[in-house]
Amino acid sequence: MWIVELAIVLGAIVIGARMGGIGIGLAGGLGTLVLALLGVQPGSIPIDVILIIMAVITAIAAMQLAGGIDYLVDVVEKLLRKYPQRITILSPVVTYIMTMLAGTGHTAYATLPIIAEVSKEQGIRPSRPLSISVVASQIAITASPISAAVVVFAKMLEIEPFNVSYVQLLAITIPSSFIACMITAVICNFLGVDLKNDPIYKERLAQGLITIRGSSNREILPHAKLSVWIFILAVCAVTFYAIGISNGVDLFGTNPPLKRDEAIMLFMLTAAIIIVFACKINVGELPNMPTFKSGMSASICVLGVAWMGDTFVKAHIQDITNLSIEILKTAPWLLAVALFFASMLLYSQAATTRSLMPSVLGLSVLDGAYVVTGEPLVGAITAIASFASVSALFVLPTYPTLLAAIEMDETGSTRIGKYIFNHSFLLPGILAISIAVALGFLFGSMIIH
Repeated sequence: MWIVELAIVLGAIVIGARMGGIGIGLAGGLGTLVLALLGVQPGSIPIDVILIIMAVITAIAAMQLAGGIDYLVDVVEKLLRKYPQRITILSPVVTYIMTMLAGTGHTAYATLPIIAEVSKEQGIRPSRPLSISVVASQIAITASPISAAVVVFAKMLEIEPFNVSYVQLLAITIPSSFIACMITAVICNFLGVDLKNDPIYKERLAQGLITIRGSSNREILPHAKLSVWIFILAVCAVTFYAIGISNGVDLFGTNPPLKRDEAIMLFMLTAAIIIVFACKINVGELPNMPTFKSGMSASICVLGVAWMGDTFVKAHIQDITNLSIEILKTAPWLLAVALFFASMLLYSQAATTRSLMPSVLGLSVLDGAYVVTGEPLVGAITAIASFASVSALFVLPTYPTLLAAIEMDETGSTRIGKYIFNHSFLLPGILAISIAVALGFLFGSMIIH
């Protein structure tokens, strides 16, 4: 039966990927229903992941309504236009930082048109900065103090026998992922032929399909800058609180007033209401913001896909564990490969982390908390180093930010190839994750003893 059940899971993913957007979540719900009707016990609903996404996105939507996103984009455009020849290096720095602060890669949408336009104006192949920018926006999730993936993973690592603190986790994932993105950005400067020699670009140029628009004139609302500072302060407050309740710090003793995921939700909701009052925005307009719609779509996607993935994994946990023991005993680094392919199908860093990491670490959920119920298949260093691999959302060329980058590059240099998988994002993504995993092992061995 496991072959039939796996076929149902893969079939649902394929259907959802073809639908695009929220379709992957809807198809995941259908797959879970079919599995349940076949007698498979439904897995756990990823409530904590969904609630964190909803709370963070609400604060970001409030900032966008107050003009904060436009303000940030204006700053980014001025930076890129000031140093246009360095756009392949600067653009992933921008998308990485925005994702790390916001806890979602959907913030990249706002900067992709600028990256494409400035590259085109300077005669730089847009696929070079666009590809690594999209990849950086995905990998940065594993370095964000407020992302659902990091929060869930941190909860697993803080218990015995791992005793890895939230601070130690970020001290490994932030430098390893950022340096990996920068090394890949340098390599991206040499990928593909120069724009002037690209046959598709020359064909579009001859047809008059290429236009140079120049810098944009955005209207920056009066309270835009204030909304950005309120959001940044909220992120800092969450980070400091999370550090304060970490193992070894225990600023609030052994019984802190809020758990880490509760703190993120409450700080973000509080930031949203402060922005509403301080920036005098109409709260009724929040659901109409593009970031709010993207975030709520992401919540549905996580609900359907993560629920389906957890249902299948739990139904075959013993077989998966037995196979994993044999493989990981001889080559622990293969965990990174397993997470890579899992995230490619599950379409979410948080969903992949929540579905696979517990079984690898020998954990189960009891009364909403992780407890040790088996022998860990890998050590903490291997698990953390492999964590970057949950960001392989770029493999299937159907992820929203990936499609947006292709759509915004009118030169045609950013494209999906004849064989589907030979698209502009595959090589930069594989390079960035491989380097991040290697650096994760290096920094992990230095930080965790």
